[in-house]
Amino acid sequence: MLKALENRLTIQETRSAFGLAAIYGVRMLGLFMILPVFALYARDLADVTPTLVGLAIGIYGLTQALLQIPLGMLSDRVGRKPVIVGGLLVFGMGSIVAAMSTSIEGIILGRALQGSGAIAAATLALAADLTRENIRTRVMALIGLSIGLAFMLAMVLGPILNEWIGVPGIFWLTALLALLAIGIVLLFIPTPVQMKHQRDTEVTQGNFSRVLTDGQLLRLDFGIFALHLMLTANFVVLPLILQDQFSLASAEHWKIYLPVMLVSFLLMLPFLIIAEKQRRMKTVFVSAIGLLVVVEGMLFLSQPGFWGTVLLVLLYFAAFNLLEASLPSLVTKLSPVDAKGTAMGIYSTSQFLGIFAGGIVGGWVHAQYGLASVYLLCAVVAGAWLLFALSMKRPRYLSNYLINIGRQSRQEAQELVAKLTAVQGVAEAVVVDDVAYLKVEKHALDEEALRAFSKPSL
Repeated sequence: MLKALENRLTIQETRSAFGLAAIYGVRMLGLFMILPVFALYARDLADVTPTLVGLAIGIYGLTQALLQIPLGMLSDRVGRKPVIVGGLLVFGMGSIVAAMSTSIEGIILGRALQGSGAIAAATLALAADLTRENIRTRVMALIGLSIGLAFMLAMVLGPILNEWIGVPGIFWLTALLALLAIGIVLLFIPTPVQMKHQRDTEVTQGNFSRVLTDGQLLRLDFGIFALHLMLTANFVVLPLILQDQFSLASAEHWKIYLPVMLVSFLLMLPFLIIAEKQRRMKTVFVSAIGLLVVVEGMLFLSQPGFWGTVLLVLLYFAAFNLLEASLPSLVTKLSPVDAKGTAMGIYSTSQFLGIFAGGIVGGWVHAQYGLASVYLLCAVVAGAWLLFALSMKRPRYLSNYLINIGRQSRQEAQELVAKLTAVQGVAEAVVVDDVAYLKVEKHALDEEALRAFSKPSL
Protein backbone atom coordinates (compact mmCIF):
# COMPACT_ATOMS: atom_id res chain seq x y z
CA MET A 1 0.00 0.00 0.00
CA LEU A 2 2.80 2.40 0.96
CA LYS A 3 4.69 1.57 -2.21
CA ALA A 4 1.59 2.25 -4.33
CA LEU A 5 1.13 5.66 -2.69
CA GLU A 6 4.80 6.54 -3.20
CA ASN A 7 4.62 5.66 -6.90
CA ARG A 8 1.41 7.58 -7.55
CA LEU A 9 1.75 10.98 -9.23
CA THR A 10 0.65 13.93 -7.13
CA ILE A 11 -1.71 16.54 -8.60
CA GLN A 12 1.25 18.84 -9.25
CA GLU A 13 3.26 16.07 -10.90
CA THR A 14 0.29 15.12 -13.09
CA ARG A 15 -0.17 18.74 -14.20
CA SER A 16 3.54 19.04 -14.87
CA ALA A 17 3.76 15.78 -16.81
CA PHE A 18 0.80 16.40 -19.10
CA GLY A 19 1.53 20.11 -19.46
CA LEU A 20 5.16 19.61 -20.46
CA ALA A 21 4.20 16.74 -22.79
CA ALA A 22 1.68 19.09 -24.44
CA ILE A 23 4.34 21.80 -24.87
CA TYR A 24 6.76 19.34 -26.40
CA GLY A 25 4.04 17.82 -28.58
CA VAL A 26 2.55 21.01 -30.05
CA ARG A 27 6.00 22.39 -30.83
CA MET A 28 7.11 19.22 -32.61
CA LEU A 29 3.75 19.01 -34.40
CA GLY A 30 4.40 22.45 -35.86
CA LEU A 31 7.88 21.44 -37.01
CA PHE A 32 6.82 18.11 -38.50
CA MET A 33 3.68 19.17 -40.38
CA ILE A 34 5.55 20.64 -43.32
CA LEU A 35 7.63 17.48 -43.78
CA PRO A 36 5.16 15.64 -46.07
CA VAL A 37 4.18 18.74 -48.12
CA PHE A 38 7.03 21.22 -48.34
CA ALA A 39 8.93 19.66 -51.25
CA LEU A 40 5.79 20.02 -53.41
CA TYR A 41 5.07 23.58 -52.27
CA ALA A 42 8.65 24.78 -52.78
CA ARG A 43 8.72 23.87 -56.49
CA ASP A 44 6.64 26.99 -57.25
CA LEU A 45 9.00 29.39 -55.45
CA ALA A 46 11.37 31.56 -57.48
CA ASP A 47 14.99 30.42 -57.98
CA VAL A 48 14.42 27.25 -55.99
CA THR A 49 16.73 24.24 -56.27
CA PRO A 50 16.45 20.79 -54.67
CA THR A 51 19.44 21.64 -52.50
CA LEU A 52 17.69 24.76 -51.14
CA VAL A 53 14.53 22.72 -50.55
CA GLY A 54 16.53 20.23 -48.50
CA LEU A 55 18.19 23.08 -46.61
CA ALA A 56 14.80 24.61 -45.78
CA ILE A 57 13.51 21.27 -44.48
CA GLY A 58 16.59 20.49 -42.39
CA ILE A 59 18.02 23.84 -41.26
CA TYR A 60 16.06 23.87 -38.02
CA GLY A 61 18.02 20.80 -36.97
CA LEU A 62 21.31 22.73 -37.17
CA THR A 63 20.20 25.65 -35.00
CA GLN A 64 18.47 23.27 -32.59
CA ALA A 65 21.64 21.18 -32.28
CA LEU A 66 23.83 24.24 -31.68
CA LEU A 67 21.61 25.85 -29.05
CA GLN A 68 19.80 23.17 -27.06
CA ILE A 69 22.66 22.40 -24.64
CA PRO A 70 23.68 26.07 -24.12
CA LEU A 71 20.05 27.08 -23.49
CA GLY A 72 19.65 24.19 -21.08
CA MET A 73 22.66 25.46 -19.14
CA LEU A 74 21.28 29.01 -19.29
CA SER A 75 18.10 27.74 -17.64
CA ASP A 76 20.20 26.72 -14.62
CA ARG A 77 21.09 30.40 -14.20
CA VAL A 78 17.99 32.37 -15.14
CA GLY A 79 15.25 29.82 -14.56
CA ARG A 80 13.45 27.22 -16.64
CA LYS A 81 10.30 29.14 -17.50
CA PRO A 82 12.02 32.28 -18.87
CA VAL A 83 14.14 30.15 -21.21
CA ILE A 84 11.14 28.06 -22.34
CA VAL A 85 8.91 31.10 -22.93
CA GLY A 86 11.75 32.92 -24.72
CA GLY A 87 12.42 29.87 -26.89
CA LEU A 88 8.74 29.54 -27.79
CA LEU A 89 8.63 33.24 -28.73
CA VAL A 90 11.62 32.76 -31.05
CA PHE A 91 9.97 29.62 -32.46
CA GLY A 92 6.75 31.56 -33.09
CA MET A 93 8.69 34.42 -34.68
CA GLY A 94 10.41 31.99 -37.03
CA SER A 95 7.02 30.53 -37.96
CA ILE A 96 5.72 34.02 -38.84
CA VAL A 97 8.83 34.80 -40.90
CA ALA A 98 8.33 31.55 -42.85
CA ALA A 99 4.58 32.19 -43.26
CA MET A 100 5.16 35.67 -44.73
CA SER A 101 8.04 34.66 -46.99
CA THR A 102 7.57 34.32 -50.73
CA SER A 103 11.13 33.15 -51.36
CA ILE A 104 12.99 30.00 -50.42
CA GLU A 105 15.63 32.12 -48.67
CA GLY A 106 13.00 33.68 -46.39
CA ILE A 107 11.63 30.26 -45.47
CA ILE A 108 15.14 29.02 -44.71
CA LEU A 109 15.58 31.98 -42.36
CA GLY A 110 12.23 31.25 -40.70
CA ARG A 111 13.06 27.58 -40.23
CA ALA A 112 16.44 28.49 -38.76
CA LEU A 113 14.68 30.76 -36.26
CA GLN A 114 12.24 27.98 -35.42
CA GLY A 115 15.14 25.74 -34.46
CA SER A 116 16.77 28.54 -32.46
CA GLY A 117 13.91 28.28 -29.98
CA ALA A 118 15.65 25.18 -28.62
CA ILE A 119 13.74 24.42 -25.43
CA ALA A 120 14.19 20.65 -25.21
CA ALA A 121 16.87 20.63 -22.51
CA ALA A 122 15.17 23.32 -20.42
CA THR A 123 11.84 21.49 -20.64
CA LEU A 124 13.34 18.22 -19.41
CA ALA A 125 15.13 20.10 -16.62
CA LEU A 126 11.82 21.66 -15.54
CA ALA A 127 10.23 18.20 -15.55
CA ALA A 128 13.00 17.02 -13.22
CA ASP A 129 12.50 20.00 -10.91
CA LEU A 130 8.79 19.28 -10.58
CA THR A 131 8.85 15.51 -10.08
CA ARG A 132 10.20 13.10 -7.50
CA GLU A 133 13.08 10.82 -8.39
CA ASN A 134 11.06 7.59 -8.17
CA ILE A 135 8.44 8.61 -10.77
CA ARG A 136 10.61 10.72 -13.08
CA THR A 137 11.15 7.93 -15.61
CA ARG A 138 7.39 7.69 -16.20
CA VAL A 139 7.13 11.44 -16.73
CA MET A 140 10.00 11.40 -19.26
CA ALA A 141 8.35 8.48 -21.04
CA LEU A 142 5.12 10.50 -21.36
CA ILE A 143 7.05 13.40 -22.89
CA GLY A 144 8.74 11.01 -25.30
CA LEU A 145 5.35 9.55 -26.24
CA SER A 146 4.08 13.04 -27.07
CA ILE A 147 6.85 13.42 -29.66
CA GLY A 148 5.90 10.14 -31.35
CA LEU A 149 2.22 11.07 -31.41
CA ALA A 150 3.09 14.52 -32.81
CA PHE A 151 5.02 12.92 -35.66
CA MET A 152 2.19 10.52 -36.53
CA LEU A 153 -0.40 13.31 -36.43
CA ALA A 154 1.82 15.59 -38.53
CA MET A 155 2.10 13.02 -41.32
CA VAL A 156 -1.70 12.94 -41.56
CA LEU A 157 -2.56 16.56 -40.79
CA GLY A 158 0.13 18.08 -43.01
CA PRO A 159 -1.43 17.05 -46.35
CA ILE A 160 -4.97 17.80 -45.13
CA LEU A 161 -4.09 21.26 -43.82
CA ASN A 162 -2.05 21.98 -46.93
CA GLU A 163 -5.21 21.50 -48.99
CA TRP A 164 -7.22 23.83 -46.72
CA ILE A 165 -4.75 26.59 -45.82
CA GLY A 166 -1.56 25.88 -47.74
CA VAL A 167 1.99 25.76 -46.39
CA PRO A 168 1.93 29.47 -45.34
CA GLY A 169 -1.22 28.67 -43.37
CA ILE A 170 0.56 25.75 -41.68
CA PHE A 171 3.32 28.14 -40.61
CA TRP A 172 0.71 30.58 -39.22
CA LEU A 173 -0.93 27.69 -37.37
CA THR A 174 2.49 26.76 -35.97
CA ALA A 175 2.85 30.31 -34.62
CA LEU A 176 -0.53 29.92 -32.89
CA LEU A 177 0.60 26.62 -31.42
CA ALA A 178 3.64 28.41 -29.99
CA LEU A 179 1.32 30.91 -28.28
CA LEU A 180 -0.77 28.01 -26.95
CA ALA A 181 2.38 26.43 -25.53
CA ILE A 182 3.35 29.72 -23.85
CA GLY A 183 -0.09 29.84 -22.25
CA ILE A 184 0.41 26.31 -20.91
CA VAL A 185 3.79 27.28 -19.43
CA LEU A 186 2.48 30.41 -17.71
CA LEU A 187 -0.97 29.25 -16.61
CA PHE A 188 -0.81 25.47 -16.21
CA ILE A 189 2.75 24.43 -15.30
CA PRO A 190 3.67 24.96 -11.62
CA THR A 191 6.76 27.02 -10.83
CA PRO A 192 9.36 24.91 -8.99
CA VAL A 193 10.21 25.95 -5.46
CA GLN A 194 13.89 25.39 -6.22
CA MET A 195 16.00 24.37 -9.20
CA LYS A 196 18.46 21.52 -8.81
CA HIS A 197 20.95 20.22 -11.32
CA GLN A 198 19.78 16.68 -12.06
CA ARG A 199 22.40 14.47 -13.66
CA ASP A 200 19.79 12.07 -15.02
CA THR A 201 18.20 14.79 -17.21
CA GLU A 202 20.75 17.61 -17.57
CA VAL A 203 24.13 17.99 -19.20
CA THR A 204 27.09 18.18 -16.81
CA GLN A 205 30.20 19.76 -18.31
CA GLY A 206 32.54 17.49 -16.38
CA ASN A 207 30.97 14.43 -18.03
CA PHE A 208 31.55 15.48 -21.65
CA SER A 209 34.89 13.70 -22.04
CA ARG A 210 33.53 10.50 -20.46
CA VAL A 211 30.58 10.37 -22.81
CA LEU A 212 32.40 11.50 -25.96
CA THR A 213 35.10 8.85 -25.55
CA ASP A 214 32.67 6.00 -24.88
CA GLY A 215 32.65 3.86 -28.02
CA GLN A 216 29.32 2.24 -27.22
CA LEU A 217 27.54 5.58 -26.77
CA LEU A 218 29.20 6.98 -29.91
CA ARG A 219 27.70 4.07 -31.86
CA LEU A 220 24.26 5.11 -30.61
CA ASP A 221 24.92 8.78 -31.38
CA PHE A 222 25.83 7.82 -34.95
CA GLY A 223 22.72 5.66 -35.05
CA ILE A 224 20.27 8.47 -34.22
CA PHE A 225 22.20 10.76 -36.59
CA ALA A 226 21.83 8.21 -39.40
CA LEU A 227 18.17 7.44 -38.60
CA HIS A 228 17.10 11.08 -38.86
CA LEU A 229 19.36 11.78 -41.82
CA MET A 230 17.48 9.05 -43.68
CA LEU A 231 14.07 10.25 -42.51
CA THR A 232 14.66 13.83 -43.67
CA ALA A 233 16.30 12.79 -46.94
CA ASN A 234 13.42 10.46 -47.75
CA PHE A 235 10.92 13.30 -47.33
CA VAL A 236 12.92 15.49 -49.68
CA VAL A 237 11.81 13.12 -52.46
CA LEU A 238 8.91 10.90 -51.29
CA PRO A 239 6.14 13.52 -51.74
CA LEU A 240 7.47 14.24 -55.25
CA ILE A 241 7.45 10.56 -56.16
CA LEU A 242 3.90 10.04 -54.87
CA GLN A 243 2.63 12.98 -56.92
CA ASP A 244 4.74 12.79 -60.08
CA GLN A 245 5.20 9.06 -60.58
CA PHE A 246 1.91 7.81 -59.17
CA SER A 247 -0.32 10.85 -59.91
CA LEU A 248 -1.45 11.04 -56.29
CA ALA A 249 -2.48 14.61 -55.45
CA SER A 250 -0.82 16.02 -52.32
CA ALA A 251 -4.22 16.32 -50.61
CA GLU A 252 -4.54 12.53 -50.88
CA HIS A 253 -1.16 11.67 -49.37
CA TRP A 254 -2.64 11.38 -45.89
CA LYS A 255 -4.56 8.33 -47.10
CA ILE A 256 -1.17 6.64 -47.47
CA TYR A 257 0.47 8.01 -44.34
CA LEU A 258 -2.40 7.26 -41.94
CA PRO A 259 -2.62 3.48 -42.47
CA VAL A 260 1.16 3.22 -42.87
CA MET A 261 1.73 4.93 -39.52
CA LEU A 262 -0.89 2.87 -37.69
CA VAL A 263 0.10 -0.50 -39.15
CA SER A 264 3.84 0.16 -38.76
CA PHE A 265 3.30 0.99 -35.09
CA LEU A 266 1.41 -2.27 -34.56
CA LEU A 267 4.09 -4.20 -36.44
CA MET A 268 6.92 -2.90 -34.30
CA LEU A 269 5.25 -3.49 -30.91
CA PRO A 270 5.84 -7.29 -30.70
CA PHE A 271 9.50 -6.86 -31.61
CA LEU A 272 9.95 -4.12 -29.02
CA ILE A 273 8.45 -6.44 -26.40
CA ILE A 274 10.74 -9.29 -27.50
CA ALA A 275 13.75 -6.97 -27.33
CA GLU A 276 13.04 -5.86 -23.76
CA LYS A 277 11.23 -8.79 -22.14
CA GLN A 278 13.18 -11.62 -23.75
CA ARG A 279 16.46 -9.69 -23.69
CA ARG A 280 17.02 -9.84 -27.44
CA MET A 281 17.73 -6.13 -27.80
CA LYS A 282 20.86 -6.39 -29.95
CA THR A 283 19.36 -9.02 -32.27
CA VAL A 284 16.17 -7.01 -32.83
CA PHE A 285 18.10 -3.74 -33.10
CA VAL A 286 20.56 -4.99 -35.71
CA SER A 287 17.77 -6.71 -37.67
CA ALA A 288 15.81 -3.45 -37.87
CA ILE A 289 18.85 -1.64 -39.27
CA GLY A 290 19.29 -4.45 -41.78
CA LEU A 291 15.66 -3.99 -42.81
CA LEU A 292 16.36 -0.32 -43.51
CA VAL A 293 19.26 -1.32 -45.78
CA VAL A 294 16.99 -3.71 -47.69
CA VAL A 295 14.08 -1.23 -47.99
CA GLU A 296 16.21 1.68 -49.17
CA GLY A 297 18.11 -0.61 -51.55
CA MET A 298 14.89 -1.97 -53.08
CA LEU A 299 13.44 1.52 -53.49
CA PHE A 300 16.56 2.42 -55.46
CA LEU A 301 17.05 -0.77 -57.47
CA SER A 302 13.63 -2.22 -58.19
CA GLN A 303 11.55 0.84 -59.15
CA PRO A 304 8.47 -0.69 -57.46
CA GLY A 305 4.98 0.25 -58.55
CA PHE A 306 2.52 2.11 -56.36
CA TRP A 307 1.60 -0.73 -54.01
CA GLY A 308 5.18 -1.95 -53.88
CA THR A 309 6.27 1.52 -52.80
CA VAL A 310 3.54 1.64 -50.14
CA LEU A 311 4.66 -1.75 -48.78
CA LEU A 312 8.29 -0.65 -48.65
CA VAL A 313 7.36 2.62 -46.93
CA LEU A 314 5.35 0.58 -44.41
CA LEU A 315 8.38 -1.62 -43.67
CA TYR A 316 10.57 1.47 -43.47
CA PHE A 317 8.38 3.04 -40.78
CA ALA A 318 8.08 -0.23 -38.86
CA ALA A 319 11.89 -0.32 -38.64
CA PHE A 320 12.08 3.43 -37.99
CA ASN A 321 9.58 3.29 -35.11
CA LEU A 322 11.34 0.31 -33.55
CA LEU A 323 14.75 1.98 -33.73
CA GLU A 324 13.40 5.34 -32.55
CA ALA A 325 11.95 3.62 -29.47
CA SER A 326 15.00 1.40 -28.83
CA LEU A 327 17.79 3.96 -29.10
CA PRO A 328 16.93 6.05 -25.99
CA SER A 329 16.54 2.82 -24.01
CA LEU A 330 20.01 1.72 -25.13
CA VAL A 331 21.52 5.09 -24.20
CA THR A 332 20.04 4.69 -20.73
CA LYS A 333 21.37 1.15 -20.39
CA LEU A 334 24.88 1.95 -21.64
CA SER A 335 25.54 5.41 -20.18
CA PRO A 336 27.45 5.87 -16.89
CA VAL A 337 25.01 5.90 -14.01
CA ASP A 338 25.67 9.56 -13.12
CA ALA A 339 26.05 10.83 -16.70
CA LYS A 340 22.75 9.88 -18.31
CA GLY A 341 21.72 13.53 -18.78
CA THR A 342 24.97 14.33 -20.59
CA ALA A 343 24.68 11.20 -22.73
CA MET A 344 21.10 12.09 -23.70
CA GLY A 345 22.09 15.69 -24.44
CA ILE A 346 24.79 14.61 -26.89
CA TYR A 347 22.44 11.98 -28.32
CA SER A 348 19.74 14.63 -28.97
CA THR A 349 22.30 16.95 -30.55
CA SER A 350 23.31 14.11 -32.90
CA GLN A 351 19.64 13.60 -33.81
CA PHE A 352 19.18 17.24 -34.82
CA LEU A 353 22.45 17.26 -36.76
CA GLY A 354 21.12 14.22 -38.64
CA ILE A 355 17.99 16.17 -39.58
CA PHE A 356 20.14 18.99 -40.96
CA ALA A 357 22.47 16.61 -42.82
CA GLY A 358 19.53 14.69 -44.30
CA GLY A 359 17.99 17.86 -45.66
CA ILE A 360 21.09 19.40 -47.17
CA VAL A 361 22.75 16.19 -48.45
CA GLY A 362 19.45 14.68 -49.62
CA GLY A 363 18.63 17.87 -51.52
CA TRP A 364 22.09 18.01 -53.10
CA VAL A 365 22.01 14.33 -54.17
CA HIS A 366 18.54 14.88 -55.65
CA ALA A 367 19.81 17.89 -57.61
CA GLN A 368 22.91 16.13 -58.91
CA TYR A 369 21.73 12.58 -59.54
CA GLY A 370 17.93 12.47 -59.48
CA LEU A 371 15.17 11.39 -57.13
CA ALA A 372 15.98 7.69 -56.86
CA SER A 373 19.61 8.37 -55.96
CA VAL A 374 18.48 9.68 -52.56
CA TYR A 375 17.39 6.14 -51.72
CA LEU A 376 20.89 4.93 -52.59
CA LEU A 377 22.32 7.55 -50.25
CA CYS A 378 20.06 6.28 -47.46
CA ALA A 379 20.99 2.64 -48.17
CA VAL A 380 24.69 3.50 -47.88
CA VAL A 381 24.14 5.37 -44.59
CA ALA A 382 22.07 2.48 -43.21
CA GLY A 383 24.80 0.05 -44.30
CA ALA A 384 27.47 2.05 -42.47
CA TRP A 385 25.27 2.09 -39.36
CA LEU A 386 24.79 -1.68 -39.61
CA LEU A 387 28.57 -2.20 -39.54
CA PHE A 388 28.87 -0.05 -36.41
CA ALA A 389 25.93 -1.78 -34.72
CA LEU A 390 27.26 -5.30 -35.33
CA SER A 391 30.22 -4.57 -33.04
CA MET A 392 28.01 -3.11 -30.29
CA LYS A 393 28.17 -4.84 -26.92
CA ARG A 394 25.08 -6.63 -25.73
CA PRO A 395 23.48 -4.24 -23.25
CA ARG A 396 23.01 -5.05 -19.61
CA TYR A 397 19.30 -5.07 -18.81
CA LEU A 398 19.46 -2.49 -16.06
CA SER A 399 17.18 0.40 -15.22
CA ASN A 400 17.96 3.78 -13.71
CA TYR A 401 16.78 4.38 -10.15
CA LEU A 402 17.20 7.56 -8.13
CA ILE A 403 16.97 8.11 -4.38
CA ASN A 404 17.07 11.40 -2.51
CA ILE A 405 19.40 10.66 0.39
CA GLY A 406 20.00 14.14 1.84
CA ARG A 407 23.29 15.99 2.09
CA GLN A 408 26.24 13.67 2.75
CA SER A 409 29.88 14.23 3.63
CA ARG A 410 32.46 12.59 1.36
CA GLN A 411 33.06 9.78 3.83
CA GLU A 412 29.34 9.25 4.37
CA ALA A 413 28.79 9.15 0.60
CA GLN A 414 31.50 6.49 0.17
CA GLU A 415 30.00 4.38 2.96
CA LEU A 416 26.52 4.82 1.51
CA VAL A 417 27.67 3.61 -1.93
CA ALA A 418 28.95 0.43 -0.33
CA LYS A 419 25.65 -0.09 1.49
CA LEU A 420 23.57 0.59 -1.62
CA THR A 421 25.53 -1.79 -3.84
CA ALA A 422 25.01 -4.48 -1.21
CA VAL A 423 21.23 -4.25 -1.67
CA GLN A 424 19.79 -7.08 -3.76
CA GLY A 425 19.31 -6.00 -7.38
CA VAL A 426 21.59 -2.93 -7.28
CA ALA A 427 24.37 -3.25 -9.85
CA GLU A 428 25.92 0.21 -9.65
CA ALA A 429 25.65 3.26 -7.38
CA VAL A 430 27.03 6.79 -7.40
CA VAL A 431 26.24 9.49 -4.83
CA VAL A 432 26.38 13.11 -5.98
CA ASP A 433 25.24 15.90 -3.66
CA ASP A 434 21.98 14.64 -2.14
CA VAL A 435 21.00 12.08 -4.78
CA ALA A 436 22.02 8.45 -5.20
CA TYR A 437 22.09 7.40 -8.87
CA LEU A 438 21.60 3.65 -9.24
CA LYS A 439 21.46 1.04 -11.97
CA VAL A 440 19.27 -1.86 -10.91
CA GLU A 441 17.83 -5.16 -12.04
CA LYS A 442 14.16 -4.41 -11.54
CA HIS A 443 12.95 -8.01 -11.38
CA ALA A 444 15.37 -8.75 -8.52
CA LEU A 445 15.37 -5.39 -6.73
CA ASP A 446 14.66 -5.15 -3.02
CA GLU A 447 12.81 -1.82 -3.11
CA GLU A 448 11.88 -2.09 0.56
CA ALA A 449 15.57 -2.04 1.49
CA LEU A 450 16.21 0.97 -0.77
CA ARG A 451 13.36 2.96 0.74
CA ALA A 452 15.19 2.82 4.07
CA PHE A 453 17.87 5.10 2.57
CA SER A 454 15.44 7.63 1.13
CA LYS A 455 14.83 11.06 2.66
CA PRO A 456 12.06 13.46 1.61
CA SER A 457 13.04 16.11 -0.95
CA LEU A 458 13.10 19.61 0.49
